Amino acid sequence: MSDSNDNLAAEKTLLAEASQKPLLSRWGTFAKLSGPGWLQGAITLGGGSLAGSLYIGVIGGYELLWLQPLMMIFGVLMLSVIGYVTLSTGEKPFRAINKHINPVLGWGWLIAAMLANLVWAMPQFSLGTAALQQNFGILDGDNGKYWCALLLFVIGAAVVWSYDSGSKGVKVFEIILKIMVAIVVVSFFGVVVAMSGSLDWGAIFAGFIPNLSLLSEPASKFTEIIAKSSDPGYWNDVILSSQRDRMVTAAATAVGINMTFLLPYSMLRKGWGKEHRGLATFDLSLGLFLPFFLATTCVVIASASQFHGEYDKGLLDPAKRTALTEKLQGAYDKNLSGIQAKLGEAKEPNDMDKQLAAMLVSRDAFQLAGSLEKLTGNKAVTQTVFGIGVLGMAVSTIIILMLINGFTVTEMLGAEIGGMKHRIGSILPGITGALGFLFLWGDGDARFWLAVPTSVFGMVLLPIAYITFFLMINSKSLMGDALPQGNKRIALNIAMLVALIAATIGAGWSIWSKVQWTGVIAVGVFVLAAVFVHFMRPRQS
Repeated sequence: MSDSNDNLAAEKTLLAEASQKPLLSRWGTFAKLSGPGWLQGAITLGGGSLAGSLYIGVIGGYELLWLQPLMMIFGVLMLSVIGYVTLSTGEKPFRAINKHINPVLGWGWLIAAMLANLVWAMPQFSLGTAALQQNFGILDGDNGKYWCALLLFVIGAAVVWSYDSGSKGVKVFEIILKIMVAIVVVSFFGVVVAMSGSLDWGAIFAGFIPNLSLLSEPASKFTEIIAKSSDPGYWNDVILSSQRDRMVTAAATAVGINMTFLLPYSMLRKGWGKEHRGLATFDLSLGLFLPFFLATTCVVIASASQFHGEYDKGLLDPAKRTALTEKLQGAYDKNLSGIQAKLGEAKEPNDMDKQLAAMLVSRDAFQLAGSLEKLTGNKAVTQTVFGIGVLGMAVSTIIILMLINGFTVTEMLGAEIGGMKHRIGSILPGITGALGFLFLWGDGDARFWLAVPTSVFGMVLLPIAYITFFLMINSKSLMGDALPQGNKRIALNIAMLVALIAATIGAGWSIWSKVQWTGVIAVGVFVLAAVFVHFMRPRQS
């Protein structure tokens, strides 16, 4: 404990000295002391970000490069708010919400974060296993997936338990996570470097300019092909619906509900306080935004260059079929059956219909790596470099999901961080993730009943969590003298409202597209419960 106190005192001295130095020198000090922001970067660079970036490249090409960075800026803003509240008050957010805002919001926030941890660990084990078997070609065979799941679980548990071993464990843990995030970023950056000679950099830079017209019209590369299809209206609707779905989902999920739980508790675990508020904002920019921006941008660029407006020739010409073609056949047949149903039995889809059906097939990381082989001329190098990035995404996300769950369990049980209950809570996502991947995630029905309720609940709670943070930073009883004042408060509230509106639109669209009235009713019941408790509970002075 003495070493921990000495380290914290040294940190505060460094921050006090840095506050008197020029900006670049101050940033240098902040970079040395950063930590919790990198944990956020490790969780957001997971299977969801990879799949989302891949398909954004497929459906929107370079024209959607602006989307994920913009949504992440909103997410960083809201995380900065909950970080500011936590560091200003020193209170644990779950207890602060229950005391000063509304216990329905507090418990909903905790339960949504825990469900997200337990369920979303499953696809991370699936992603990690795919990388080991497909990209690296190891631990294959009948029992291979069991060995992969065990390996991923052991790695995750060992790293997370080192975090629980004290201040030195926290430091080691953060170093490991920084290295893993760096590996992910460098791997995908390396892919783009290998492709650089064949890329249209003018179109890439133009793609960072926000283009909201993509909410109402398909990406430009599809326009000519759609016009030559058998039913332009059908394909226009299909592509536009997919674009909208990706855009609004990105608004709702750039920052997951469990990420909002992780940040304040990881800051408190390090002993951070008011002196660390400037560091906290810098930490999120360095550890979360920058790696997210670089990694997802590289994946979108790679995906767009290989897949946007392109298709596997083997789907239309049996003579050109490859091993990669076989993996796309089912999705292609499904897309083709959609236009066939629209045209009816009397009319056959034309060549443009078939090309569009092939272009809109979702690709995974293995297929992208396969398509890049011709750029390096070496299959082993391409699969290894890309596989390192994919495996790093899976492992780092598993580790952080386990870490977050330890915090949720300690808060739920009123236990102390670092104790045995915390450790048991930490390994639960590893258990559900491994077992769920092995016995449930491969079953479409089981996946639906696990993923849909969890994602809907998390999406419902994300804008509600944002509302909660909005109320917290404007609560005099909670913030006291740290309550923002004047123009700073006005500007902050306007920015938060923009982020809240973006998250609400994204969550609303996602909920309606998945469960429609069931989701609307669930939202209504939750809101009514919060309102009822608000008026029934005693007022805080």
